[in-house]
Amino acid sequence: MIKGFREFIMRGNVVDLAVAVVIGAAFGAVIDAFVKGIISPLIAAIAGQPNLDHVLTFTLNNADFSIGVVLTAVINFLLIAAAIYFIIVMPMNALAERRRRTEEPAPEEVAEEILVLREIRDALQAR
Repeated sequence: MIKGFREFIMRGNVVDLAVAVVIGAAFGAVIDAFVKGIISPLIAAIAGQPNLDHVLTFTLNNADFSIGVVLTAVINFLLIAAAIYFIIVMPMNALAERRRRTEEPAPEEVAEEILVLREIRDALQAR
């Protein structure tokens, strides 16, 4: 039972997931600080309030509606998505592309390999 648990914990995907959760939590704190320190003051300068939670609010039959809460959530989502894309995804894609360019064989090498394989095929068929 202990051996099975150890194998489960040592799998690459479990460790990767644990690292992703920890990094995600830390990254969330960075984005939260960015929103509170830069975006909220910008919104306050434009809208007169530090966030959009109380913008476009209305009451209908004693029910309070707030479109600003939705707008705040959308802005936060877009900021997180943009930060992840520009800080993590773009550099990783560039690194993967650089690795791909150095690992791919030149077209002439592929052509030579194909010729050798054709010669082997022809020799086997001639038997």
